[in-house]
Amino acid sequence: MLALDFMRQALLAAVLVGIAAPLIGIFLVQRQMSLIGDGIGHVALAGVAAGFLTSTEPLLTALIAAVLAAVAVELIRLRGRTGGDLALAVMFYGGIALGVVLVSLSPSGTPANLTAYLFGSLLTTSSNDLYVFAALTAVVSLVTFVLRPRFFAVAQDEEYSRASGLPVAAYNIALSVLTAMTVVVSMRIIGLLLISALMILPNATGQLLGRSFAATSRWAVAIGVFSAIVGVTASFYGGTPSGATIVLVAIAAFLLASAISMVSVRRARAAHAKAERHLHEHGPDCGHAAIAHGDHVDYLHDGHRHAAHDDHWDEHADGAHR
Repeated sequence: MLALDFMRQALLAAVLVGIAAPLIGIFLVQRQMSLIGDGIGHVALAGVAAGFLTSTEPLLTALIAAVLAAVAVELIRLRGRTGGDLALAVMFYGGIALGVVLVSLSPSGTPANLTAYLFGSLLTTSSNDLYVFAALTAVVSLVTFVLRPRFFAVAQDEEYSRASGLPVAAYNIALSVLTAMTVVVSMRIIGLLLISALMILPNATGQLLGRSFAATSRWAVAIGVFSAIVGVTASFYGGTPSGATIVLVAIAAFLLASAISMVSVRRARAAHAKAERHLHEHGPDCGHAAIAHGDHVDYLHDGHRHAAHDDHWDEHADGAHR
């Protein structure tokens, strides 16, 4: 597989997508705007169609259309006359309708590779595209890293951020523009109709595995890269669309993490219930090993660490209550 130039390019593009999409998606989830990637993707389709119609590079026209749409949505939200959901709906339907009309006006009819932009394809990523994707991913990653505390603050509470003196509108517009850039980076591998899934699913999985915002971000990027690489590889050997295959891998990762989380919660509850029913009173002379733990002492009993907590016993593991 790696002996083929187009597969090496596809895998590199997949890694770039796996990094950029979750980095932006985590803030979209916090802002409850998970579907903005879909909306921008549909407007980017109109940009792709405009490129075909005017014999211009579709990557460039898609980027222009996506950025303009992202800024327009934020400006509409700022005016307060139209809710974010309605603005997304207008962009969603208007973008795909305009794309269909522009494609129908193309002198050559419907381009043969239009489906590749919609659902992703391993054959559409050229070496020149990789340079553009790498540059866009670098910008997305760098800006996200530098502005992450401010993006997080604005996503958590816009009113408080505004009262604290943060330029909320500027940060929201910046995040939307970065989302548009991520959509364009992803369209050749994931497809415009599926890109939102890779922004959201790794973050949903990361929330199950991470115990903090930073940990969730790291898990999300790791899962995004894993899903992209495994999906591209499976797509090559299975002859399936790369975008759909990547999304299915991301869904499988989410279901696996959900199952692990569910089992872990049940085990923790069972252990806690067992500890609460623990009748033995521990103490300096009880015969069980005492282990210092913060401001109290745990007692090792039958392979479990027990500590007094109000009127019952807790089981401690890895420094946490169970």
